[in-house]
Amino acid sequence: MNNKSEKKFLKSFDRSYSSYIFFKKPDKYRELENHSRSNESIITTGANYSYAPMGFDKNSLAIDLSSFNRILDFNIDKKEITVEAGITIYDFLKFTLRYNLWLPQIPGYPFISMGGIVATNAHGKSCGTHGAIRKSIKKIQLFHKTNGWLNLSENENKEIFDLTIGGFGLTGTIVAITFTLTELKSHRFETQIEEVVSIQDCFKKIIKNSDNEFFTYSWNRADSLKKFGSGFVYKNKLENNKNKINGHLRKLSQKKISNFLPFSLWNAFTINIANNIYYIAEKNKKNKSIEDLTQVIFPYVGKESYFKLFGPKGFIESQILISPEKVGVFMDEFVTYFKKQKPTITLFSLKKIKGKHNYLRFEDNSICMSFDFTNDKKNIEFLNLIDKLCIKHKAIPSIIKDSRLNLNTVKNCYVYYQDFKNKLKNYDNKRIYQSTISRKLDL
Repeated sequence: MNNKSEKKFLKSFDRSYSSYIFFKKPDKYRELENHSRSNESIITTGANYSYAPMGFDKNSLAIDLSSFNRILDFNIDKKEITVEAGITIYDFLKFTLRYNLWLPQIPGYPFISMGGIVATNAHGKSCGTHGAIRKSIKKIQLFHKTNGWLNLSENENKEIFDLTIGGFGLTGTIVAITFTLTELKSHRFETQIEEVVSIQDCFKKIIKNSDNEFFTYSWNRADSLKKFGSGFVYKNKLENNKNKINGHLRKLSQKKISNFLPFSLWNAFTINIANNIYYIAEKNKKNKSIEDLTQVIFPYVGKESYFKLFGPKGFIESQILISPEKVGVFMDEFVTYFKKQKPTITLFSLKKIKGKHNYLRFEDNSICMSFDFTNDKKNIEFLNLIDKLCIKHKAIPSIIKDSRLNLNTVKNCYVYYQDFKNKLKNYDNKRIYQSTISRKLDL
């Protein structure tokens, strides 16, 4: 490691991993080149909101790209924009919304970097309609220590382009991205709420509500066997009223989420109380309401304390893709294990996602299930059983969200794992770009 590098202590967002790391924060392209070429092992880091440790490692120099935050080009006629990878979703949208353009695939927190959403092939609430961010990426400018500057697209260096989207930053430093934007008809959504009484009822409503105009997702209870799967299905639909477009994003301030409590407040008792309060509040809402853009696309804004309540050990998020044909039998077996193990689940949600699975991308034509767990031995044992279910039913667990996943599970669930690894090695035979997760998964 270059002894002139700065040193700091980092934790993954889920609190599963922490380490002192060496880092550099370039603000010029020449500095990026020099820092990269003077170190043997590198990884690019952004806003560090990845649940798993994707952007740092104790044996790699972390290149902090947050100073690369400019808008480089904008063509309103083509609906295309080129930005540097360090710009946040919030600053990106503040610009594009002036022209009533946006990216519908953005994830649910505004201060994630645009380079980060490319490296993870992120998705948002609209994934059942618009898929993952891959659908909106036209070009990528990449810097690699030995391969130099590369332009990537469907027509140029296509194999590296495909490896880079959802490639966890392992092909090099994503410096700039050109996105194809989508017209935004309104800055307000009509939100419909429909109660569900069971997990089977929820599946039917999620699959039934496949109208491309709706963003459909659910909130489900998992605090007891009796109430498991009951909850609400939400459908967000943009108002078709251009007179109400204001061209602005609500002002947001970035809150520090790193200050977790010294102990966990989440347990079976508090989760039950929280779920009861939420259920009663939602039950008493009108079936239809109007929400602004910020409320819908950034659901965690203003709710950051949810994560802090997990305490110093943090949490585990398990996000799983399962085909609609297999989701019923998968959940039957899931509930059987739930009954025996009694895991502590703070959040359970469902939505549809569409796309084509390849390499290590969390993308397919599937049902996407998300669970948040407190981080303890009982829940880890339960999740180890769910890993076996994923292998059995050919489900895909998210590498980005669940830092607990081991190599065996990933190799068995990601059918293109070896293909990704071989092509990455062929492109970068020294395997220069490495994170904690890539080393764990033998990439």
